Amino acid sequence: MKDSLVTVFGGGGFVGRQVAQALLERGARVRIAQRDPSTAVRVKPLGGLGQVQFIAADIGKPQSVARAVADADIVINLVGILSGDFDAVHHRGAANVAKAAADAGARALVHMSAIGADAESPSAYGQSKAAGEAAVKAAFPTATIIRPSIIFGPEDQFLNRFADLISMAPVIPVISGATLFQPVYVADVAEAIANAAEHPGQYGGQTFELGGPQRLSMKQINGWIAKAIGRDKPLIDVPHGIASIIAMLPGGPISKDQLAMLGRDNVVADGAHGLDALGVAATPMGAVADKWMVRYRKHGRFAGRASA
Repeated sequence: MKDSLVTVFGGGGFVGRQVAQALLERGARVRIAQRDPSTAVRVKPLGGLGQVQFIAADIGKPQSVARAVADADIVINLVGILSGDFDAVHHRGAANVAKAAADAGARALVHMSAIGADAESPSAYGQSKAAGEAAVKAAFPTATIIRPSIIFGPEDQFLNRFADLISMAPVIPVISGATLFQPVYVADVAEAIANAAEHPGQYGGQTFELGGPQRLSMKQINGWIAKAIGRDKPLIDVPHGIASIIAMLPGGPISKDQLAMLGRDNVVADGAHGLDALGVAATPMGAVADKWMVRYRKHGRFAGRASA
């Protein structure tokens, strides 16, 4: 991979910065393609002189996508949203990237989808992810599809979001408490994506589902967070009917589509190729989360280390 030019769409985001770092450590030249490149400047110090470049690109605009992949050896698409026009981003945008990568003669394309991608999904999110995968495969048959479960890390909107709520609320309301997840560490996802990009002959044309070593219910995750930050509070299951009402509220904590997504487990399917198939050992939450969850304890670092 040394000296290869890799275009990373969404390279300035939570996952993108980790992917960029993994690529830079392998000696690749990384081009960060972002609608607003100024939001990705934190990537620049991760590489050597001239190793990182930036370009303004919008995956909804084919001409800007074509400019971003010009002369690229490898293309990686990490762009995704949790609300808004899912089809425009996850389907049509993904198709634009795949077609441009094929037209540019890139030797590899890695596309990040999600566990739950299913044309028959009850959620528009899941449907759009499935449509995006189909479009990518049609335009670039040897693309590698990466489907992670919920991704956790220092800047995630998962553990941090719940920890913030738990640190303030007198009780812990839990929606869809029985739904299972397989939280996967962001650095593991980044390493897996970099491996797939570096070895298209080995991993190209395949789909991988990435999950961590633990399968936990939503209620168990909330309980784990409460213990990790030293906040022993009651866990209260929110009935589905009340959750449905909450989901209809403008600006509420959960949308109707997100509630629909929570109706299905978000774990690696039996028999699916996972992290190990990409040469990555899964990291448990307890091994790393203490580094950033500490700020949610009553006395911060002075509260002492919580048991994981």
